[in-house]
Amino acid sequence: MIKAILVINNHGKCRLSKFYSHLDEDKQQNVIREVYNLVSKRTERACNFLKAGENFWGRDSKIVYRHYATLFFIFVVDSSESELGILDLIQVFVKTLDKCFENVCELDLIFHVDKIHFIADEIVQGGLVLETQLQTIVGAIEDQHNIEKKENPLKALTSRS
Repeated sequence: MIKAILVINNHGKCRLSKFYSHLDEDKQQNVIREVYNLVSKRTERACNFLKAGENFWGRDSKIVYRHYATLFFIFVVDSSESELGILDLIQVFVKTLDKCFENVCELDLIFHVDKIHFIADEIVQGGLVLETQLQTIVGAIEDQHNIEKKENPLKALTSRS
């Protein structure tokens, strides 16, 4: 099961956080800080998997991450998930963001938070992987955009697809 999805920039600012197991706000901030400290200190040549801190997640938890440009895409998972499968899932997430925002950058994550959450929810819900096919995910996002256009034509003119 996926316990959390985090996207953190190189300076430790969290740009997306989705927790699938209950943690209060203070613990979530501590987790984000701890995970960033673990991941940011690793070299580019280091493995993309590491043990998660036992104080928040338990013994069987792992951190799987990828570093793209200025962002760390981090998934915290339990032992039932395949590390390579999660790396592929991160790749699907990033490719979907690239497709939706045409070369996604950190500003897209800041100014389109609702869309980023929608994309993450199309891929993972309740800690379980729903969809991994890029075309299906992008199709659902386009369908949502078309619904928004019908409901509010002025908003659709000012937003990027």
